[in-house]
Amino acid sequence: MKMNKVYFPIVIAVAIAIGLLLGSKLNSSTDNSLFSRNSNKNKLNKLIDFIEKEYVDSLNTDSIVDLTVNGILEKLDPHSVYIPKSDLDAITQSMRGDFVGIGVNFYMYNDSLAVIKPIAFGPSEKVGIKAGDRILFADRLQLYNKKISTDSLFAILKGEQGSTIKLTVFRKSENKKFAVNVKRDVIPIKSVDIATMVSKTAGYIKVNRFAETTYDEFFKGLSQLKKQGAKEIIIDLRDNGGGYLESAVAIADEFLKNKELIVKTKNKKGKVDTTLATEKGIFEKGKVTILINENTASASEILAGAIQDNDRGTIVGRRSFGKGLVQREMPLGDGSAVRLTVARYYTPSGRSIQKPYEDKAENYFNEFEKRFESGELYEKDKTKIADSLKFKTKKGRTVYGGGGIIPDVFVPFEGKHGEEMTTLMLQSGFVNYFVFEQIDKNRNKFAKMSIEEIKKEVHQNNNYFNAFKKHIATSGLMLNLDNQKEKTLHYIHAEFVHQLFDEKQYYQLLLKEDLMLNKVLNR
Repeated sequence: MKMNKVYFPIVIAVAIAIGLLLGSKLNSSTDNSLFSRNSNKNKLNKLIDFIEKEYVDSLNTDSIVDLTVNGILEKLDPHSVYIPKSDLDAITQSMRGDFVGIGVNFYMYNDSLAVIKPIAFGPSEKVGIKAGDRILFADRLQLYNKKISTDSLFAILKGEQGSTIKLTVFRKSENKKFAVNVKRDVIPIKSVDIATMVSKTAGYIKVNRFAETTYDEFFKGLSQLKKQGAKEIIIDLRDNGGGYLESAVAIADEFLKNKELIVKTKNKKGKVDTTLATEKGIFEKGKVTILINENTASASEILAGAIQDNDRGTIVGRRSFGKGLVQREMPLGDGSAVRLTVARYYTPSGRSIQKPYEDKAENYFNEFEKRFESGELYEKDKTKIADSLKFKTKKGRTVYGGGGIIPDVFVPFEGKHGEEMTTLMLQSGFVNYFVFEQIDKNRNKFAKMSIEEIKKEVHQNNNYFNAFKKHIATSGLMLNLDNQKEKTLHYIHAEFVHQLFDEKQYYQLLLKEDLMLNKVLNR
């Protein structure tokens, strides 16, 4: 089982949050002496014991501990956080890059578990499960008409590697019910969505986060593109919230020359650690472009900063998020953990790109709204520049610190003023679910159609546009799509291709209308 980012683009926000939460360098610590150096900790222990024994009403003292830990961390920076056990497992799994399951993308449709698409070469595909199938039972447990939460479904379908689960399946397209035994296996969670040629000489790689497996995925894609004749590599870091510093450093090393500086970190005691490129890079010559936006953060900014400060490539897009703090993880012994900021990182020119965090509430993370209101998303001149924080790149170009990576080439937000919500909606799960439901009405018909035939079907038949307007209105979104009809139909067509064909064809179609990518290709 896998809920893929492409099929559930609304999960982009979750991925960004995970990246921001993780920071850019994670080291586990089991040094319990960190908690024993201050005798004042006994105050907390005595208070909690007193409440547990004497407080007039019954309560869960674990929740008090959680509140206490959160209260302490809130006095620090926005990225020093407490991770409860219920969240830590999912975050760890995402950043590890795999989990054990049955290998399907799904969502609950009319209170039934509907398979959007089985994972290629995964356990479910191997036993014949297809897109559109409904999973009615997992062993003897009924899954339909039960209002089971997505988290509960994950727990039911996951298990030990090699364990078997009996699924009872209904295939609507053939009007038949059957049972299959699925042997659970390791399911990769891709952090590199696609590596594909976007012109005769330009290769494109989309990285959605920096997990343990990211470098290996990236290197494989980069090697393939180089073999296909790529003379330019475009790395898409838009909406990438970060993750492991080591993965970003390893990728930067593929483009930088031996001993070029990649990143520096400095801790409370003033200790500075520097990371240099090695001789192993396979793309040290050739054009490099990195795409960023307001949700590009943490490890993504390390990679962008290293390329920019070494004058190795061009940064295109809008100012990045601005997270330059390094966290260390300490398990608390009960399955939960604390991630504490222990250092700052600096780009090769010496920039700290951490933005101010006096406002540590929601406004700190709500960059899109703030930048929209300031006009920064649409006009280059509205980008805040700290004139007092000037730095020089390797070749002497001026770059600025004080909050995020400022691109070399500015590209405004896709869509005009007033169309922001429509663009975000089209990039969310609304289109995915709508398309699945349209295909589900007559899967046999769509299975016989070519990509071009689907395009004609979608663009020349007003029924799809009208049905989509009704779909979002039913969901409570009051948006006027009439002046963005072609854009809407383009996203709908692309998602049809994605669900009926494969990711490569989906991306190639979607990227044709990508404003930022076209800016790069037409320079």
